[in-house]
Amino acid sequence: MAVVPLNKRLRVLGSLAIAMLCLVSARTWFLQVVDAQGLQERVQEVRTRTVQLLPERGRIFDSAGRIVADNERVLTVTIDRKVIADDSDRAQLFLRISGPLQTPFAELERRYKSKRYDALQPLPLKEGVSEQTALFLKERSEDYPGVDILEDWKREYPYAPVASHVVGFLGAILERQLPYYMALKYSPNERVGQYGVEQTYESYLRGKPGYVRYEVNARGQILRQMERVEPVPGNDIELTIDLKYQQYAEQALETELKLRRRVDAGTVKLPDGTQDPAFATENLYKAPAGSTVLMNNSTGEVIAMASYPNFDNRWFGSGISSDKFQQLFPQTKDPDMAIMVNRAVSGRYNLGSTFKPFTAFAALNTGQLPGGANYVYKDVGTYKLESIPNGRCNEGVKCVFKNAFCASTNAPCVYGPVRLEDALAVSSDAFFYKIGEQILTQRGYKPILEEQVRQFGFGSPTGIDLPYEYGGAIPSKALKKQLADDGAISKEEGRAYYVGDNVQFAIGQGLLSATPMQVAVAYSALANGGSVVTPHVVKAILVPGTPDGDSGFADISQMVVEKDFSQGRVQREIDIKKEDRDAILAGLKRVIDGKGVNWGFYHKTTGELLFKNYARKSLPIAGKTGTAQGFGSYPWNDSSAFAAFSLDPQQPYTAVAYLEKSGYGSQAAAPVVKCLFSALAGQTKPSAVVPSDPIDLNATAVAPTQFLANPLCLSGFGGGVRD
Repeated sequence: MAVVPLNKRLRVLGSLAIAMLCLVSARTWFLQVVDAQGLQERVQEVRTRTVQLLPERGRIFDSAGRIVADNERVLTVTIDRKVIADDSDRAQLFLRISGPLQTPFAELERRYKSKRYDALQPLPLKEGVSEQTALFLKERSEDYPGVDILEDWKREYPYAPVASHVVGFLGAILERQLPYYMALKYSPNERVGQYGVEQTYESYLRGKPGYVRYEVNARGQILRQMERVEPVPGNDIELTIDLKYQQYAEQALETELKLRRRVDAGTVKLPDGTQDPAFATENLYKAPAGSTVLMNNSTGEVIAMASYPNFDNRWFGSGISSDKFQQLFPQTKDPDMAIMVNRAVSGRYNLGSTFKPFTAFAALNTGQLPGGANYVYKDVGTYKLESIPNGRCNEGVKCVFKNAFCASTNAPCVYGPVRLEDALAVSSDAFFYKIGEQILTQRGYKPILEEQVRQFGFGSPTGIDLPYEYGGAIPSKALKKQLADDGAISKEEGRAYYVGDNVQFAIGQGLLSATPMQVAVAYSALANGGSVVTPHVVKAILVPGTPDGDSGFADISQMVVEKDFSQGRVQREIDIKKEDRDAILAGLKRVIDGKGVNWGFYHKTTGELLFKNYARKSLPIAGKTGTAQGFGSYPWNDSSAFAAFSLDPQQPYTAVAYLEKSGYGSQAAAPVVKCLFSALAGQTKPSAVVPSDPIDLNATAVAPTQFLANPLCLSGFGGGVRD
């Protein structure tokens, strides 16, 4: 083996030593000259500790000044992380303190290991401790080294569960949200808006945190306070919601749903009229869920928005265990049981005949009906597609579409000669089947109906200032392809957009889906003459610190507006010809006031019986019923819809209700809307709005029951047809 000469090895080692010396010199020069400021900052970081001071969150008021979201000073027990860095020291201290805090050792250990809490800040052991507990720990500081008591804020909802779906709640920052909030300089253990207005307006409500900077020694002990910057409170917010009508809407909705659960939906009959033995003789409506909306149709201000099942938003700050939380909010794949869904803005619904006024507009606006609103169509109870050859019909293609059944004949209703106004009043499906077919086939199979109804906002989000809004869906070739690719429909069905698709579309069925909020916006455009308004639940963002007024109220006279949304915003203007609007409104007024059609016998309008005892002179309205067929076309799966608006320009309100699996539109949804307009007219008196009782942590229901004190406004009889 060759031997390297000694002098050569010395030269190599010398070169390496010189190179290392150069690197060290260069690094020293960099730190002392180039990065001197950064180095000094890091030294300062080591010698100082900064404690964030969270601001008081902005409060939320209803339109009358009721405080619907407030803050309460609370005491939080924290511990210096350096004291519990050693496993054995931590175990001993947690065992000692678990008794005074009435918190299991396992929960304290879980907090220590959780990524939710800032590793550079003291660890919160328990929030909301009593003055007695805080005093006990302070007096025994030698037994609980590193333990401190901090003042913090707890969110209060004095009227819960009223308006919980609108107001929302605060929750811990979720792991998937951490990067977003950390980029905004949030502390990982802050609570943020996770639903409703609390989430949408988080940036206004939170305020600006302050801080205290301390000088500390090598062991982390505080030597002196170096700097203190006070936090800036968050903006207060005034809602468009009036809790008087909000509570009333929630009561009416829940009362009606529970009444419908006692009603027999009927059974399935064979062609000879006898009962199908495969089904029970009695099938009660499930009526599991629903929603209702009341809004000002000239400004878009939402006066009330109810969704059922409801929940009490105080649970999210109550400190209950995870097991208790799962009991109250169980995970489920059954949409009927979903609690944390604001169905008014997230519900995905067929609309049934409540969609027909917009099909009518499309036909009139495009000249589809010869003679316009005076066009007469003879309704024989069924409609046969004219564009499909009889041979194809004989091969199994569906060519015949039926009207809804009349209870008196147990057969499709036959209305005889009807004009558009009549067709809306009695809800003739056949009249609109014809429009659905011919507006497609006679116009080169172009999406004319789609283009016309999109003007009213269908198929697009309304832009309401609440999270998780569903944008709706309008039947089209592209939608069918997407659904086929997703496996929701067969590949064969997704190959093309067929005439039958447009026929179903024309009566609010098929692949059409929309939210009650979208329906409210669309009906508002009919009501106000063509303005598509943006709905909103916040009237104004206020300067922080609105003073209190009477008990439970803010002093409205002292509110200082920073941003005003009360005038609303118009998204677009629809050019609705006066004669076309008059014809549509005439049909919608007859739905309420009566005057059906005579053909064989008198056919009542779909709302005639229900509104017989309604005081129309106080607040005249126009509206439309709808019944959306459910799975298997079984009657107990039919959902109920109704939309109406005031004809009094001094009270420009639109109201919509949708009750799932609750039956005919005239029998379930329409009574809820009737109650709302009765209250607006002063014919019924809503119950007083009073603060809630303290939450019962042993309760098994996610929200207390809300019933109408006087449910007589729900009374009346719906029509005998499916609408």
